[in-house]
Amino acid sequence: MREMDTMTDHVSESKHPRAFEPSVFVLNIILAVLGAIIGMQIITTLGVTPNTSLIGVLVAIALSRIPGAVFSKYRSIHRQNLVQSNISCSTFAAANSLLLPIGIPYLFGQPDLIIPMLIGATMGMLIDTAMLYWFFDSRVFPGSAAWPPGVAAAEAIYAGDQGGQRAKLLVWGSIIGVVGSFFKIPMSALGTAFIGNIWALAMFGIGLLLRGYSTSLFGIDINKLYIPHGMMIGAGVIAGFQILALLFKRRAHKVTTENDNNGSGYTRDDQDVRKGLTNGFVLYVLAAVVLAILGGVYTVMSVTQLIGWVIFAAVACILAEFIVGLSAMHAGWFPAFATTLIFLVLGILLGFPPVALALLVGFIASGGPAFADAGYDLKAGWMLRKDCGDHQYERDGRWQQIMAAVTGSIVALVMVLFFYKVYFSQNLVPPVDRVFVATIKAGIDASVVQNLLIWSIPGAIIQLLGGSKRQMGIMLATGLLILNPNAGYAVLAGLLIRVMVKRIKGSEYDTPMTILAAGFIAGDAIYSFVNSAFRAKWK
Repeated sequence: MREMDTMTDHVSESKHPRAFEPSVFVLNIILAVLGAIIGMQIITTLGVTPNTSLIGVLVAIALSRIPGAVFSKYRSIHRQNLVQSNISCSTFAAANSLLLPIGIPYLFGQPDLIIPMLIGATMGMLIDTAMLYWFFDSRVFPGSAAWPPGVAAAEAIYAGDQGGQRAKLLVWGSIIGVVGSFFKIPMSALGTAFIGNIWALAMFGIGLLLRGYSTSLFGIDINKLYIPHGMMIGAGVIAGFQILALLFKRRAHKVTTENDNNGSGYTRDDQDVRKGLTNGFVLYVLAAVVLAILGGVYTVMSVTQLIGWVIFAAVACILAEFIVGLSAMHAGWFPAFATTLIFLVLGILLGFPPVALALLVGFIASGGPAFADAGYDLKAGWMLRKDCGDHQYERDGRWQQIMAAVTGSIVALVMVLFFYKVYFSQNLVPPVDRVFVATIKAGIDASVVQNLLIWSIPGAIIQLLGGSKRQMGIMLATGLLILNPNAGYAVLAGLLIRVMVKRIKGSEYDTPMTILAAGFIAGDAIYSFVNSAFRAKWK
């Protein structure tokens, strides 16, 4: 009864809390600075970006326990969601969307291109965030889909607010997640298996195992032969056509007028998504033109080649966000670096000059993580608002989350602008930048092109057979691009447990399993964050 009363109190708020109200805005600025520092430090020392959503949740919950009218405002689960969205965005923005792209021209030996690249990356990051806002809770990217880290963040907020059995399950799940992670068990992968689409995750798990054991099974390293990249190219192209086919069918899906309990109602119809896709493409073209002018790309290419570069950059950014977004939505993992490398290879094959390639890869890299991270945050908000019975409240809350995310992005931009020289002067650059630069300088030989073409065919076929809902080709290729066979075992074991519990206990155990899974993911995130921070400190 207490849980229901608490939920009713929050839902009865006539107006969603605002991202720019003083109590939220000031805290968001402080946490965005912290998130940006964490992101820059860890990506330059370890090459990864930690999920800081739960840090924001814990800070907001802790402040809500302090007596006083000012701190009592943080008891609102929706304000906690805004704080969580802000710090998460600032971390990914500083690390993946901004510092990573500008490290490419630095390593390329053209520091004069750092500021143009930073401007281009900022545009790419903001466009991707806007496109996720336009796409979220549509048939393409449903709010009811898995988005596992978003589920973990929402359950943490619920647990802090409601307590009771839900909190106990989450705490126990988090403890198990921390302990399992300590013993090198990929607990986030195990937890994701309890939440996501079974077909998609099965292909993901198979891909992880094939990548991990390709040498012992087949006597070859499939990654060195660019087989996963070819699979992703084929699957990605088909996925793009599937999305377009879904959007441009004669009978467009309509927005439902009221939210139902199983979450099948969408707040975005196909017309909204078509408009968002068109606007996004136009914005990407304009951003690419600005980047070409600021970076001097127009001086090293003919007019025809420049137009091709601009169009390719826009299309690549959209396809990259689809690939990264679909992977993040189904599995909670996304191969952002590998996806960017795919389009870099295609750019090399198209014959773009080295300087144009350096700016191109940074531009593409800036968007995907922003898209995925915003998806996790909006999923958390969707879960917290979905029972309010008012789609307008959900849309208003979603917009406030985007405003909180933009706040985090702007703070991240300022932090990167002030501190990138400190990192670069110590030769601290995101490790993947060295891969991108080395690839540009080395070029691609004919055998790579052949493998990309050959293996794009099975990737396309699997994606076509699985359909747009299962995304089997995308998820298989995602697994093939990630070297983590233990995660493959965890995913497949989790799926087996999930099926057995469903068969023995029935569907009434779905909710407890989801909460427990959220605990696994939260525990894994907490352990990974602490471990990464400790390692980065002593690197």
